[in-house]
Amino acid sequence: MSEPARTEPPLVDVRIGSTANALQPISSAERSLAAGSAQWLALGVVACAAIVADQVTKQVVGRTLTLGDSVDLVGPFSIHHVQNSGIAFGLFASRTVAVIGVTAIAVGLMLWFFARSGRRHPVLPVALGLVVGGSIANLIDRMRLGHVTDFLDLVAWPAFNLADTFIVVGVAILFGALVLGDRSHRRLGARDGDASFQRR
Repeated sequence: MSEPARTEPPLVDVRIGSTANALQPISSAERSLAAGSAQWLALGVVACAAIVADQVTKQVVGRTLTLGDSVDLVGPFSIHHVQNSGIAFGLFASRTVAVIGVTAIAVGLMLWFFARSGRRHPVLPVALGLVVGGSIANLIDRMRLGHVTDFLDLVAWPAFNLADTFIVVGVAILFGALVLGDRSHRRLGARDGDASFQRR
């Protein structure tokens, strides 16, 4: 009497470290991008430091130089005490209330974005902290004085202040981090897809 043929159990394709569709790593599928306490703390420290640095330098310039005075430093760079009631480059100088409103809305949107995506990139708290801190620093001046104090002058460029510098640097870091980060993720995803296809 012959033994009944044994049936092998069906092979189960188990993919460790990926979602059910094997297309997205579990680490990125389950990890929340919302800002945690560490990210909020870093953003707060950077933003407060930017505000303090900007306000202190404006106070020093205001007490040292009368409005319109300048001190030559190196080459075309000088300290020139001027006032600006608009935004960058003197735009919308006669619409202070509108500028205050737009700035406040922009800060709110940046904080909302950070709350949802604060862990998206390690430098995000620093970059957004500089932008938020610079925006709030100039917002304080507009609400308190109706204008901001500009003093960094490069002759061929409209005068600006530390807050403006923080905003520009923060936006540049933010743009670079997000663009480069997205490119690296796409390349990693393409490599993982190729490797999965080859294993099949």
